[in-house]
Amino acid sequence: MKTPPWRKYLPGASFKRDVDEIRGLIIAYIKEETIQPLKDMGRFALWGAAGSIFVGFGATLLLLAALRFLQEQFPVFRGTLSWIPYLIVAVLALAVAGLTAWRIVSGSAKRRLKAPK
Repeated sequence: MKTPPWRKYLPGASFKRDVDEIRGLIIAYIKEETIQPLKDMGRFALWGAAGSIFVGFGATLLLLAALRFLQEQFPVFRGTLSWIPYLIVAVLALAVAGLTAWRIVSGSAKRRLKAPK
């Protein structure tokens, strides 16, 4: 079999080497453009979820502390009025949840969407 005429312009070139090089480039591209961003996003989501759990636990403890404070420091909330500290803490919890939701909805992402391009 005769060597193709265009092979004379590529000294030492072989089809197998070219295929291996292309395969290596494709694998490197896939790793760089898909796998690494997915790893980074997973790490970001993991730390965000852990932070959310800790903040939620801390907020729960603060609300419980507020309830105990109201029950212990104000003797008027004993007897038939013992439900009032629970109502106050429930309203406080709803206010914190509402403030959190408001900040999420009107956060920096919304401002970025309205920014001129």
